[in-house]
Amino acid sequence: MKWQGRRESGNLEDRRGMSGGKVVVGGGIIGVIILLITMFGGQDAQNLVPVIEQLNQQQGPQTERELTPEEIETGKFISVLLADNEEVWGKIFRENGMTYKEPNLVLFTGQVETACGGATSASGPFYCPGDQKVYMDMDFFKELKTKFGAQGGDFAVAYVVAHEIGHHVQTLLGTSGKVREMQQGMSQKEANKLSVALELQADFYAGVWTHHNQKMTQMLEPGDIEEALSAANAVGDDAIQKKMQGQVVPDSFTHGTSEERMFWFKRGFETGDIKQGNTFEN
Repeated sequence: MKWQGRRESGNLEDRRGMSGGKVVVGGGIIGVIILLITMFGGQDAQNLVPVIEQLNQQQGPQTERELTPEEIETGKFISVLLADNEEVWGKIFRENGMTYKEPNLVLFTGQVETACGGATSASGPFYCPGDQKVYMDMDFFKELKTKFGAQGGDFAVAYVVAHEIGHHVQTLLGTSGKVREMQQGMSQKEANKLSVALELQADFYAGVWTHHNQKMTQMLEPGDIEEALSAANAVGDDAIQKKMQGQVVPDSFTHGTSEERMFWFKRGFETGDIKQGNTFEN
C-alpha cells in the first residue's frame, strides 16, 4: 500500500508507551474469549466493561517509555489512514447534504479507559459511540496473522481502520441507535441478526472507502485487496467458531460469516455507492 508523503490527521491520540499499571488480560483463555466476543468492536464492546473492570482491580504505578522507531512509523501510517478516511467520508457526506464529524483514533498499549469503560489489548480494535473514538492496540494484527491465519500486511490494517470508522458513520447516520432500539425486547437470536447486519454494513463501508480513496490517491498495490479479503475471511464468525470450538453455531453469529464479510467489502469496493449497503434486507 502506498501511503508515504500524504497528509497526517490531527485526530490521532497516541497513548502507546503510557501505562496505568493495571492487570492486562491479553493472554490465556480469558483474553481469547474477550478477543472473540469483541472482534472488530461493533456493539459488543460495552458489554465487557464489568468483566474487564473486575479483572483490572489491581493498580500499579504510572509509567511511560519512549516509542521505538518502528512504533513511530506505525503511528504515521495510522495517521495517514485516518486522514484518508476523513477526506473520503467528508466528501461523501458533503455530496449528500450532510456534515461529517471526524472521529479521533486512539492508539494504546495494554489497556485504555474509554467512555464505554475500561478495555484491554485483548478486546481487539473497537469503536466506542460514547466518545465517538476508535481504539486500537497494534498487537491485534499479530494475533490476526498468527492465530487466525490472515495474510497480514499494510492493507489488512487499512481495512480494519476503515471498518471501525464505518461504525462511526453508522453512528452519525443514526443507524446504530436504531438497531439498539430494535434489539430491545428481542430474543438473542433475532438481536444477533441485527448485530450481523450492522457489522456487514461496516465491512461494506470499508469497501466504499477503498473505492474512493483509490481514485483520490492511487494507494493500492498488487495484493492489497487480497490482504483485506484475507482479514475479512479470518474474522468470520464461522471461521472463528470452527477454529476455537470445532463447530459452527449460526444462531450465535454476531459479525457474519467469512463469505458474507468478503462479499460486502467487495460490494462496497466495486460500487463505491453508500446506497448499495442495506445489509438489513439481505
